[in-house]
Amino acid sequence: MGNERKPRDQRKRGKNGEAQSIWLRPGRTSTRGEPPLTRARIGTAAVALLDEDGIDRLTMRRLADRLAVVAPSLYWHVETKDDVIDLAVDAIFGEAEPPAAGAATAAGAAAGTGDPAADWRADVAAVLGTWRAVLLRHPWAAAVPARRKPGIGPQFLAWMEVLQATLVRAGFTGRDLLAATWALHNHVLGSASTQVALDVTEEERDTAQERVRADSDRYPTLAASDYLRDDDWDGTFAAGLEFLLDGLQARLARTAAGGA
Repeated sequence: MGNERKPRDQRKRGKNGEAQSIWLRPGRTSTRGEPPLTRARIGTAAVALLDEDGIDRLTMRRLADRLAVVAPSLYWHVETKDDVIDLAVDAIFGEAEPPAAGAATAAGAAAGTGDPAADWRADVAAVLGTWRAVLLRHPWAAAVPARRKPGIGPQFLAWMEVLQATLVRAGFTGRDLLAATWALHNHVLGSASTQVALDVTEEERDTAQERVRADSDRYPTLAASDYLRDDDWDGTFAAGLEFLLDGLQARLARTAAGGA
């Protein structure tokens, strides 16, 4: 078993007794004699390990080795593997800048072709498209949000700030703003996590669809749509986003007209 320190069973708790995010705890400086450790450095090293081997093989010992420190020094900065994953998820959102809020509107105005009703949609699509690309570059990360708390790391919050600022510029306020934010958040995370989780061969898709077709009396719609053969992830994501944006735009129109 070696001398590796075991993760603590008890973490710092919030008011409701829930485990407190590392982002809600103050950072610590490195101990004397060790290479300087920061949350950013830990997150970057964790991303490299996760990209190589996935979440299941991530251990504090392997991470400490990657950082060239002893395990107790690592535990000075992070309490659990969950802390490390929080840092790693935030780190990947620092790899690319979120598209600037209002970029499409500004470009349209400069070209004399601006359409505010369409431009906010283009800005949302740019944010979510880049966000999805980040998750797909790091497949382990796409599966994390479903079992984690909402991201509150500084890099991720920068993306959410751009998204909400775009929605506010479009005209969303109050509960509509929050509902629109979560609808778009869930669409991009759901799309990416489903894509990386479904490890199905073309032969398996064909066989499954033929089985559905053979039982078409029970599943007539699934048989007719060729549902189980669909693997156009990019197209499905884009179409689903258009559906959401159509609905959000209709909501704005009803609100402007004085509807509920």
